[in-house]
Amino acid sequence: MPYKKINILCSVVDRASQNIKEHLLQNQEWKQVEELPDNWEGLESVYENAKYRIIEIKEHHIYQDRIDEKMKHFGFETDLIIVASKHKSNDGRSVLTAHFTGNPNDAAFGGRPRELSIPATQIMRSILNNMEQMAKSTHYSINMESTHHGPTDMKTPMVYAEIGSAEEQWADPLAGNIVAKAIMKAQPKEVPVAIGLGGGHYASRQTELILETEVTFGHNFPDYQLPHVDKSMLMQAYEKSKANFVYFDRKSMSSRERKRLYKIVEELGYLHLRESEIRDLKGISWKLFTKTKNICDKLCPEGKLKITDSFKKALKNIHASNESEEDIELSTCMINEELLKETIKADRDRTISVFNQYAPIYIEMRNGTISNHILGIGEESKTAMQNVTNECIKILKEHYEIKYILDENILYIISNKFDPKAAKEFGISSGPMMGELANGKSVVVEGRTVEPEMVHIRKTKKILLSN
Repeated sequence: MPYKKINILCSVVDRASQNIKEHLLQNQEWKQVEELPDNWEGLESVYENAKYRIIEIKEHHIYQDRIDEKMKHFGFETDLIIVASKHKSNDGRSVLTAHFTGNPNDAAFGGRPRELSIPATQIMRSILNNMEQMAKSTHYSINMESTHHGPTDMKTPMVYAEIGSAEEQWADPLAGNIVAKAIMKAQPKEVPVAIGLGGGHYASRQTELILETEVTFGHNFPDYQLPHVDKSMLMQAYEKSKANFVYFDRKSMSSRERKRLYKIVEELGYLHLRESEIRDLKGISWKLFTKTKNICDKLCPEGKLKITDSFKKALKNIHASNESEEDIELSTCMINEELLKETIKADRDRTISVFNQYAPIYIEMRNGTISNHILGIGEESKTAMQNVTNECIKILKEHYEIKYILDENILYIISNKFDPKAAKEFGISSGPMMGELANGKSVVVEGRTVEPEMVHIRKTKKILLSN
């Protein structure tokens, strides 16, 4: 099968599109197609080189449903369409954007109602990253926009690359050059694809994730479009984007809307990931990540997977030794639940720090506590469990008197608990004196000194560390 060139669609009536086209022509060698099809009304010009084809039309591109079929019919067949376009906004900001087309509701600006195009997800990620690199020393910001306008009736993956937001930016040679180069340098890299729910028209959180992590996005629905996102619309977005999971910009949407959409996602059986889980994906293959997450979901359905640097380091060593991820066997160990509970009670932050340092993979519960399950590669989980256990004992030692019987693997936690009833028997009522005694200070009542140990009960808790 012959190699299909990438078609870059430009429009005569779009000033930014013309700017980008001019810089495309400047940055590479092109051959203009002299004999254009007579019966393609509205075709202005065609330029080609070994990899790309610039197709310039007289009309606006947002109204060009089925233009991929027209391209094929006239001998310009392609597997990818990149549309060079302007982005228009009243705020006049200097911004370079990329997005996909579709109408979650009506079709005021091209396309058909409640129809989405097929997104070129991996190419969009590359374009945005290229823009980000080249625009660092400029006044232009970079954003993925949420899904909007036409065309929608397309069978070929497509992405818009844009200059915004007004005439000053549309004609700016700097912006035209950046977008042209970002298009030509775009290389797909297979990373997991998300459907985005929530946020603004400029999908800021989603943009950060694209630029900072190993994921990309397909269709994204901002807050104002969420009421139009029902089961059929979500299915269409997921299938056309070939998505792997759903991402919620949780803080941007109402609790009611979030619950409604969560219910739809769960009914469809789609995976949804939090931002922290997405960030943990870096350096891990999607296959291994989903394998790990499935194990954790079975252990703690309400938990949040936490992958630490120690796991990623072990994974790097496996890759360095040319071992296959297919051969990785994950094992699970459990730290004593009572020990963990007492340690969290004594110092939650340090306990979490211990897990981050020693546990390859652990699970954070919805209430902010930690599951007692630890995952690792092979025997790694056993070593991690022992290290975490030892560190937990150290934490407890700083807060309580403890005794550890090594041969029997039994830990005794000895604490002194304040007894208000005993204090009242010494004639101390509720008030400052009661507080001082509770804090371990002696007080004087009617000439008599009451020491803290006189109103504290000595308690011993036994924990059998063997599981």
